[in-house]
Amino acid sequence: MRRSRPEGTASRPGRRGTPRTGAIAADPPPRGRRPLGAESGSAVVEFVFLGVLLLVPVVYLVLTVGQLQGGSFAVVGAADQAAKVYVDATTPQEADARAREAARIALADFGFGPEQAVVDIACSDQCLTPGTTVTVVVRLDVPLPLIPAIAGTHPSAATVDATSTQIVERFG
Repeated sequence: MRRSRPEGTASRPGRRGTPRTGAIAADPPPRGRRPLGAESGSAVVEFVFLGVLLLVPVVYLVLTVGQLQGGSFAVVGAADQAAKVYVDATTPQEADARAREAARIALADFGFGPEQAVVDIACSDQCLTPGTTVTVVVRLDVPLPLIPAIAGTHPSAATVDATSTQIVERFG
């Protein structure tokens, strides 16, 4: 004759009288330590804090590098266009005015003002004489992004420059 077990007890020998709930009884946490459930949500706070702390400088670095790259493109275009316009003019006064205006427009296309740049024009001989070379140098102080000029100071990330040389045509 079979012996019957009480309802809700284990079927293996040595485990008689334990309930069949499937849960293993855990030991209480050691003194001084909190159970894992007490730290819920702290990982999210730490992630957000560290994410912002690390992300802000990286974003500012990307903005600064982009500003420097834009400044580099601006001075190359300004010097090239100013030299081309200069050698195409009929008088040195007209050539100088047209070259500076061309440089100003090229810099403005990239968001830089004429007060940030210096345009130097030099001729190898008398300007606009056939066969003469005209060299235009454009220097630009690239400002730091998101930092305004305060009381006459202009915080600059770097100074970029470019040089372009053109030859005045002999049979113009």
